[in-house]
Amino acid sequence: VKAGEAKHALVLASDHRKTKAVTAQELDFGDGAAALSVGTENVIATYLGGASLTVDFVDHFRGDTEEFDYNWEERWIRDEGFAKIIPRAVKAALENSGVSAEEIRHFVLPCSFGMKFVQQLAKRSGIDPDAARDTLAANCGETGAAHSLVMLIHTLQTEAKPGDKVLALQFGGGCDALVFEVTDKLASQAGKRGIVGSLKDRMEETNYMKFLTFNGLIEWEKGMRAEQDKKTALTTLYRNEDMLMGLVGGRCRETGVVQFPRSRISVNPNNHTVDTQEPYKFAEKKAKILSWSADFLSFSMNPPNHYGMVVFDEGGRIMMDFTDVETGTVDSGMEVKLVFRIKEFDDKRGFRRYFWKAVPIASSAAKTQPGQAAE
Repeated sequence: VKAGEAKHALVLASDHRKTKAVTAQELDFGDGAAALSVGTENVIATYLGGASLTVDFVDHFRGDTEEFDYNWEERWIRDEGFAKIIPRAVKAALENSGVSAEEIRHFVLPCSFGMKFVQQLAKRSGIDPDAARDTLAANCGETGAAHSLVMLIHTLQTEAKPGDKVLALQFGGGCDALVFEVTDKLASQAGKRGIVGSLKDRMEETNYMKFLTFNGLIEWEKGMRAEQDKKTALTTLYRNEDMLMGLVGGRCRETGVVQFPRSRISVNPNNHTVDTQEPYKFAEKKAKILSWSADFLSFSMNPPNHYGMVVFDEGGRIMMDFTDVETGTVDSGMEVKLVFRIKEFDDKRGFRRYFWKAVPIASSAAKTQPGQAAE
């Protein structure tokens, strides 16, 4: 971007690490993702400089035939790895950016050794220990490759102010250290969901067996209704990519009628126009639940299987699955937001099919009793 080769770039990271049951990693790890737009206009944090330090320090590894990481002794990782490598990377980044340690107001370091240790590393680097930002261990977990971005976004949403200097680090095979200065454009992000919104919307799961099941750590009985071939027709997926991946339907240029899916003939009962539809994106449109069902008979990873008819404020309706919902909290008239999720697993061939699902917004309607359904 700085070289002018691109006006904008999207930087994203995500991680989902499987752990053996009853291990320390099971308590430390979390699944997560974060994305940032990098550009030269309306930036909320200006990149001042940084450093990348490469060290052949192996703290954990996973062989290409293994499911789980093999982790080395924690004290050695802490004392020989973090304690010696981090300060070197910080020093180089500050020199390259022309920023003094005293100017750093936010010290962002993913670390599973506790906040006290992070504060010690900040102090050892000449930075105020109070600049150490929350590692989110209590309500998010360490999200691996994504965690530096997760913490950086969380810091910008909660602690940072215009003019603050932020030092973001990521340890692994050495250390990356980036220095930013927050701008007055930060206020433009006030309404964004971000990490804060994701944590606010989280649903806590207290059933340990369900946790193990969701992560494929135990073999469980799915029942006869799950015994079906879920082969994905790749030709259909390719030909209808915009509909399946982008939830793109159609809008008639003559009548304005909106429909999903898009077709050659309009669904307008009074005027079946032909070849008049243009692409119409549903994914970010406001919608509500018209009717719904909580199905205990069909197979679901998390029964009952909630689904129903969703109607859009600007027209159009789609029958779709609901997700992130608890039994007894769904009702007709509730607002929903649409999310892109895994639709089905094809275990036989190792393929995952994705589609859009509706997440009911609980504040828009009263809760119903378990088992109650709309007519």
